[in-house]
Amino acid sequence: MLSLNRLRAGLFAVAASGAAFAAAPAQAQGSLVMYCGVQEEWCRAMSGAFEKETGIKVAMTRKSAGEIYAQLKAESSNPRGDIWWGGTGDPHLQAAEEGLTQEYESPANKDMHDWALAQWNAAKKRSMGIYAGALGFGYNTQQVKAKGLNEPKCWADLLDPKLKDDVQVADPNSSGTAYNLLATVVQLMGEDKGFDYLRQLHKNVSQYTKSGAAPAKAASLGETAVGIVFIHDAVVFAVQGDPIKAVAPCEGTGYEIGSMSIIKGARNLDTAKKFYDWALTPAAQALAAPAKSYQVPSNKNAPVPAQAPKMSEMKLINYDFVKYGSSAERVRLLTKWDKEIKALPK
Repeated sequence: MLSLNRLRAGLFAVAASGAAFAAAPAQAQGSLVMYCGVQEEWCRAMSGAFEKETGIKVAMTRKSAGEIYAQLKAESSNPRGDIWWGGTGDPHLQAAEEGLTQEYESPANKDMHDWALAQWNAAKKRSMGIYAGALGFGYNTQQVKAKGLNEPKCWADLLDPKLKDDVQVADPNSSGTAYNLLATVVQLMGEDKGFDYLRQLHKNVSQYTKSGAAPAKAASLGETAVGIVFIHDAVVFAVQGDPIKAVAPCEGTGYEIGSMSIIKGARNLDTAKKFYDWALTPAAQALAAPAKSYQVPSNKNAPVPAQAPKMSEMKLINYDFVKYGSSAERVRLLTKWDKEIKALPK
């Protein structure tokens, strides 16, 4: 079992090793164009609070992390966004490597957890960790009981033939959550066995969604028996009383460092830096729980939501953020997944 101290130390070691936006770009002083990679409620809470506190007008759009990365790449010759806030860290690292984001050192760095600074170092100062969350799944207790299944506790349990067409997970091309799953099984099982697992899982997948959190909602509504998600996304629905149970798989699992980056060529650079600094404060990070977001915040002085999954009690792998956040490895794995998994018949 990996403790938080070991998690932080491991991340530091890793770091040492190394669709168009609909709104017109904001140009006036006191404006900010924000691309947001978490759920809509948290995006609105962050943009609204910053706008109210500073008077800076925020134009916010919400997309999955993979979609935002693709948008930054498409807009690289004429950037429209200023700040990319939220979403799994792997595509942030890829964007940093490709020069789509820019270096920045915040005065708040001194207050960040080691794992957040590890992301910043791995990105060569182009991305900062803002929260952490573990990968797992949520299952609908009523659906599982109706199917005569034992409660699933492990990745292997999701291969049960009784779950045919009753598992949802996102597409790793659009979703940072699903790419984290892809990289996790490769690291946990080895590439050959990992892809064999994904081929078997494919038989039970009813839908590869665009959003990484969508399968949790589907499971909470009984539209699918199991949703593979970051555990905090399943906790959201358990907290509100839906028949969904969150699971940290018994074999071990990966985790994310949700991140923030300033977009290279930002037209509103000064306001982007103001948002960046503000987003790292305890007060800003405390906006997560009221927005039903239960990740572990990166500021050491920020309150950890009581509902946040206890990562110190989980069997976490030593996720290699540098390797699996690199452009070459992401492209290679996604191409292989498209060819060997997504293209399979149902």
